[in-house]
Parts: sequence; C-alpha cells; structure tokens
Amino acid sequence: MRSSLQLHRSHTATIGGCHQKQAQPNTSTTTLTRFFPLPCGVSLPDTVATYHIHTLGPNQCCSSMVQPIEAPVETVWSVVRRFDNPQAYKHFLKSCHVIVGDGNVGTLREVHVVSGLPAASSTERLEILDDERHVLSFSVVGGDHRLNNYRSVTTLHASPNGNGTVVVESFVVDIPPGNTREDTCIFVDTIVRCNLQSLAQMAENMAITEKSLSPKL
Repeated sequence: MRSSLQLHRSHTATIGGCHQKQAQPNTSTTTLTRFFPLPCGVSLPDTVATYHIHTLGPNQCCSSMVQPIEAPVETVWSVVRRFDNPQAYKHFLKSCHVIVGDGNVGTLREVHVVSGLPAASSTERLEILDDERHVLSFSVVGGDHRLNNYRSVTTLHASPNGNGTVVVESFVVDIPPGNTREDTCIFVDTIVRCNLQSLAQMAENMAITEKSLSPKL
C-alpha cells in the first residue's frame, strides 16, 4: 500500500488559543503527517523547535499552547523537570507515584486524576529530560483514561526581553471513538492551558520570593 509523509504548520492559531486548524490526513493512502502545531507568530530557538514536530496517523490530532512567564528559565525549569511531582502545578492531578526508575529517562510514574474528569489514572513514561536545552517529554503507556498514545513535549526558552520565560507545550493523541478531531483538541488544550497558567503563577511567586531573599547591592 502506498504511503506518504507530509509536513504541515498551522497558520490560523494565535498564542494562547485553544484550537488550531489542522490539515486533514489523506485517508486514501496510509498517511503519516508531520505536523508543527505552533502559531506562526511564535519564534523558537532551533535547539528546541524540532521537538515540536509530531508525526500523526490518520486518527490522531496535534496541538500546542504557549505561555509567557515573568520568571527566569531556571526557576520555571526547577518545577517542570520534576517528573515525580507534576501535581505541584497540574491541579487536575491529585497524586503521583514513581513505580519504576529514579527520575531519569525511562522512569514510569502513575498519576491519579481528580474526580469529575473522564479518567481515573494514567501510567506515563519519561521520554526526554534535557537540563541543558530545557526539554521534557513524556508518553502515556497505560491507565484508565481515553487519551491513548498521548505524547507531550514541553520546552522552555528565554523570552525576547531576556527577563522571563516562554513555555511551549505540544501534544499528539489518538482521537477517541465517538469524538471529533476538534473536540479532542479543545478538551486537551483546555487542560494544558490551565496547567500552564498554574505553572506561571507558581513560578512567578517563586521568582518574587527569590528576589526578596537575594542580597541587596
């Protein structure tokens, strides 16, 4: 069977928007679509941009969220890199337990979700942890939920003015039976957006505390 590989970039998204238009895969062939789901107005360093290029199957969707934070990259990264403690800023999670590994790539964690969401637990594998480039990626490998084959990538880079951080989180996931591509992206985007807003509040408060404790010159 003939297959194809295509590269698309969203041209209708805005920074912080919930939904981004995606090219529809050509279902007449076995198609893998390489999708770069970032708003055209967002500029990423080459060192991290390639991490947000996702390969999609015909029944998957992909999107991203961008969050500016008024805190240094190292402050934000100190929170994001804690694969063992995502509930620190992801308020839809009520607990996390590392079941395999020591926090390095390959570590497995089991997270439990707060009530009210269509999920109970998720088993997740740490795929990338790059302290130099500030990149973290994980994939969902099990659990009681509907987000099959979910993979997330989060990158941090300094804001253009040099005084803050820009966080970009992108994901790819299967579209659950009975749901549309749009429904799936809106649902996941909403969760990611809330998580990043919570991260921003937490990191900015940490930065204020750190500044108040630093020696006065």
